[in-house]
Amino acid sequence: MHSRQAHPPTLVPVLSRGRHRNPRKGACFMEMASYLAGERWSDHPDCTHPLLAALARLVNDYTSDEARPRLAHLIPSVIGLNGDDPRVDPRIALVCAVHALPVVAAERQLTMAVTILAAEHVLAELEGRTPGELSERSRDALDQAPHAARQAQEFRRGLKISPKGFRRIAAPNAVHIAVRGVAEACVQDADRRLHDMLAAAIDECAAVLRPQREAAFPVDPDRWNDLCRLTRAHAR
Repeated sequence: MHSRQAHPPTLVPVLSRGRHRNPRKGACFMEMASYLAGERWSDHPDCTHPLLAALARLVNDYTSDEARPRLAHLIPSVIGLNGDDPRVDPRIALVCAVHALPVVAAERQLTMAVTILAAEHVLAELEGRTPGELSERSRDALDQAPHAARQAQEFRRGLKISPKGFRRIAAPNAVHIAVRGVAEACVQDADRRLHDMLAAAIDECAAVLRPQREAAFPVDPDRWNDLCRLTRAHAR
């Protein structure tokens, strides 16, 4: 996992749902990322790709209060992951759909299956691969929901989608549905699944935006510890 911190800080912040005016009022995943990156306090910082940041905000908000602190070690990994490579959005959407399809409710499975097929189509076009060619992870996910997979194949016939259209509309919608679907699924490990979905998306982005396996953003331990103390004080 080349996008991870080798030695993450030992103190853990108290992450909270939603937006916060300043760290004394609390902090969500992306607000803490903005602070560590030295940016203006925001849950939409420039240091992270917009769709990856959107996924991080959703996972932060849909994760339970008890499990949310476990997300903190991923925060440094999103800092500096930004760029205009068109493959990033379909890769994020694909990761989310693959993680969600086997466990979401039946009414959401079709959306996830269509997302998998559409993302694979867009990536094939961008990467010069054979149209209709599916990765092993996509085949495995579709095999776990065969009815939705058959419906998606029928739905996709004759439907054209451009990389631009997928990036602007389909990918953000798919990410939201995937996160909410996993959070509301009838499984006992929804929090773990949300964590793993975000971690996998971070690695996908790093593979494209840090192709030379550059080191993750070096976290200033003083800034980290200051924010940990502030968020802990807010939680008391």
